[in-house]
Amino acid sequence: MKKSGILNAELSRIVAGLGHGDVLVIGDAGLPVPAGVPCVDLAVTLGVPAMLDVLEAVLGEMCVEAAFRASEAGAVGGEIDARVACDLVPHEVFKERSGGAVVVVRTGEGTPYANVGLVSGVVF
Repeated sequence: MKKSGILNAELSRIVAGLGHGDVLVIGDAGLPVPAGVPCVDLAVTLGVPAMLDVLEAVLGEMCVEAAFRASEAGAVGGEIDARVACDLVPHEVFKERSGGAVVVVRTGEGTPYANVGLVSGVVF
């Protein structure tokens, strides 16, 4: 058993398998998952787990080259930006770009627009 980092086996496997340019989306409980994109559903109850907690865990293990979020995110957008520099796009564009993701990670977050797309980089 892993003793630190991401303990969810499916999410850990996905992060370990990301290649350069792959997109991983972390979303709130209401973000629609595009057809054909796998979903790792971590939601337990409304607010659990929080999107920012999942983001921090993923950032601890993923090399991020770029990130994007909805410009409509409001205060939660600033919280996301404090953890990772993001390009701002309209929410409809965010949803379109999510269609090319390797995975959508669904959290229990109940804050509207609390979503981020992370583009995988390389460590060398």
